Amino acid sequence: MEINQPAPDFELPDLQGDCHRLSDYRGRIVIVNFWSCECPHSERTDKAVMSMFVQWQDDVALLPIASNRNESAQDVEKAAKTRCLPTVLIDADCAVADLYEAQTTPHVFVIDREGVLRYRGAVDDVTFRQRTPARFFLDEAVESLLEGSLPEVTESPAYGCTIVRAM
Repeated sequence: MEINQPAPDFELPDLQGDCHRLSDYRGRIVIVNFWSCECPHSERTDKAVMSMFVQWQDDVALLPIASNRNESAQDVEKAAKTRCLPTVLIDADCAVADLYEAQTTPHVFVIDREGVLRYRGAVDDVTFRQRTPARFFLDEAVESLLEGSLPEVTESPAYGCTIVRAM
């Protein structure tokens, strides 16, 4: 996957079994967020993402994707409700995580209204050494696209829990 190139399309079911295709969201900015119900980094960033998403929801689609093979649908559903996520997609065989080369939770990808990947990486600049965020890369990327310009930062290292691909 290359920045400024079309993002690969995918189709995944949500917790109710309804299918969602990335291409169905063309015309809106899409945040694809590889997500975990167990990862404390996902839980921490969900608060920030949801507070930003409330402002953007008319123009932005949020697609959290649960790809960890060790997380049950019940645990995913419980965490999604607790964190007020409108939907979570299930990537049971990690096919979309592999397609997007997602390594951690969270690992976000911002796709513009035409389906082009414009940002990938971390939600913010938290690292092992810097525990409090000073910069919100996801917010900056989405705001730039909403204003009609390209993000200043197009990639950052994702930080969080490793996606569990094998049981």
